Amino acid sequence: MSARFPDFRLGKVLATSFTGTLSERRGDAVERIPTPNRLVAWLTVSGLAVESCTTVQLERARELREAIHAAATAAARRDPLPVSAVQIINDYSAQGRAAAVLTPEGNRQWRLGSASSVEDALGVIAADAISVIAGERDGKLALCASPTCQAAFFDTSQSRTRRWCDMNTCGNRQKKARFNAHKHENPGAAK
Repeated sequence: MSARFPDFRLGKVLATSFTGTLSERRGDAVERIPTPNRLVAWLTVSGLAVESCTTVQLERARELREAIHAAATAAARRDPLPVSAVQIINDYSAQGRAAAVLTPEGNRQWRLGSASSVEDALGVIAADAISVIAGERDGKLALCASPTCQAAFFDTSQSRTRRWCDMNTCGNRQKKARFNAHKHENPGAAK
């Protein structure tokens, strides 16, 4: 019997999708990479397939995830970046071995070597975080408006006013809560 894990919340930006492997940070936290094999699965669906992962590598991945989250949150709030988070991100970026390649569609994609390890994949994630936090991409870092989530996400909407990390989860949950509150305050209005 296999354990049922929560679905991954994949976005278009690798670094912020990685921080989303821990969601509902201000509520009942949901860990989406609770085991080494689950991290391997997330890396695979994110285009960074590795053959295996140890418990120590999983802990290192979580360390990087939390450093990216701390730095992205500070950047979204326009606060100074935490020195320890910056150091962790830089260290992981420097340790990874991967190549940026151009796809036939004209997009950049990361390629790991055949003998790549979790550390190499984490190096790619760290490098992606650096480009996002440094403002090298068209978009802006923002924080989810859900009081239980507060996830950092990269807003590429035209107006840069997106409020939710994911409309299908946090956005819908908040809209439903507002609707139910309105229905409760005005019982006759929903008929």
